[in-house]
Amino acid sequence: MRRRLITSLVLAFVGMPAIIFGGIFYFLLMGIFLAGAAWEYVHLFRAVKYEPNMVITVGGVTLTIFARMFLPQLAMPVFAAFILAALAYHLISYERGRDQAALDFAITLTGVTYIGWLGSYLFDLRNLPDGGWWLMLVMCCVWLGDSGAYSLGRAYGKHKMAPRLSPKKSWEGYAGSVFTGMIAGLFFVYAFTTYGNLAGEITYWQGALLGLTLGALPPLGDLGESMIKRQSGIKDSSDIIPGHGGFFDRIDSWLWGAAIGYYFLIFFIL
Repeated sequence: MRRRLITSLVLAFVGMPAIIFGGIFYFLLMGIFLAGAAWEYVHLFRAVKYEPNMVITVGGVTLTIFARMFLPQLAMPVFAAFILAALAYHLISYERGRDQAALDFAITLTGVTYIGWLGSYLFDLRNLPDGGWWLMLVMCCVWLGDSGAYSLGRAYGKHKMAPRLSPKKSWEGYAGSVFTGMIAGLFFVYAFTTYGNLAGEITYWQGALLGLTLGALPPLGDLGESMIKRQSGIKDSSDIIPGHGGFFDRIDSWLWGAAIGYYFLIFFIL
């Protein structure tokens, strides 16, 4: 727990200036996490003898997020180009004797889509008007919901939530995520409307609903990554982040939180 907390503080120390100032600094920080997660994703499947293409997966993620951040009019053509490149590569792989090439193609395509396209909502959030504040509101709800689930689950967890996917996760921890996310939504709406740039932009009820949603749904991203790790037989995607595992371990709930938070803001607030 202590190691995890220290790492979280270091990440916050680096991440908060990136969120505040945005631009290339923010892109580089998030790009490292997303490209790193794509690299780990490929290795997880290679551990069980699948062969997703590393260059297409990591390159597709990197160029997709670059386009979504800086050249949004090119985002769809770039994404489509990597889908076609993936299919072309795996067609050749099959012709050369790789009988599982169709599954390899599906895994490559999923990596570019799930990590690259979905991960790009981290940039769409930041590019909204007053995007730094909206991004902090959304991600603080996700992060504190995750912390609430971890802390309350360790202390009080008795009823297994998904014993095959993640034996340590409990319904008590999940309830902690929902409750903590809702409280985080209320608190940060108060803080950002009182001392930040969101005055008159969002109500407390909207903040509570946003936080509750971000406490309830992003844990599915964590379980989704657990499913991939279970099939690969690997506990953590890597050990590059002390106390947190790998990049994919860290961003699994961010992917869900960013997309859900973005559309919540677009449909109900902005």
